[in-house]
Amino acid sequence: MSLVVAITFQLMLLTVGGRADSNTKNCKLGTGADERDALNLLEPLTNKTYTGIHNIRNESYTYQFQVCGDVGGVKGGGVVQIDAKGKKVLIGSYNATQAISGSDWVLLIYGLGEKYDQHCSKEHRRALIMISCDPNVVASSLKVVVENRDRSEDCFYLFEMDSSAVCPVGPSKLSAGSVLLIIAVCCLAVYLIGGFLYMRLVVGAKGVEQFPHYAFWSEIGNLSADGCDFVCRSRGNRQDPPTYTGVATEPLGEEPEERDDHLLPM
Repeated sequence: MSLVVAITFQLMLLTVGGRADSNTKNCKLGTGADERDALNLLEPLTNKTYTGIHNIRNESYTYQFQVCGDVGGVKGGGVVQIDAKGKKVLIGSYNATQAISGSDWVLLIYGLGEKYDQHCSKEHRRALIMISCDPNVVASSLKVVVENRDRSEDCFYLFEMDSSAVCPVGPSKLSAGSVLLIIAVCCLAVYLIGGFLYMRLVVGAKGVEQFPHYAFWSEIGNLSADGCDFVCRSRGNRQDPPTYTGVATEPLGEEPEERDDHLLPM
């Protein structure tokens, strides 16, 4: 029993530790709880760089993206653009993050990128990453949709990718009875294995005595067998019920009258 408690305690520590070290907490959000819930959906996508290539006007640009992590060696860089010469431009920083979620998608917005030189009133660049549900992939490659900079303000880079992390959780296919049955089987397995090890290693039992509470279960088995024998089996020493004899249908003949006249004194 102490072994089971120790293992359970260790699992609880690992679970709590995993939550405390959540990588999505590196992103700086507003005070909205809904944004934090949306961002938490992307936790399985952290600690990995996603890459996309975009060709425009005979030039090729490589874009790198991370969820709440430094990408391309740029401090605070969530999305970075790298040209053919290796020059890096910060498109969006996770220090200015917004997260919006729908039924099967999450829109991640990184702001405070480097300022435009001539476009968009020289405002900060901004990256929009649309992450859609695809139950067949953990995470697809990054796709560059458009760079919208032909306007005076609110310009942005739009990216998209697919991931099973944002898919809605379907209803459980297990019924309540199935769950209870699984729990019962697990408890029985723990009881048998733990009891066997205790009886063998601690008590030093041998043979069938290694079975936990062997005397108790033997008595239960014997009583069950006796009850089954009493209810379900016939016994040879039981007396047969008395048979019924019908009444004869023919009238009984009159018995001859005995004459005792010769016994009288003359």
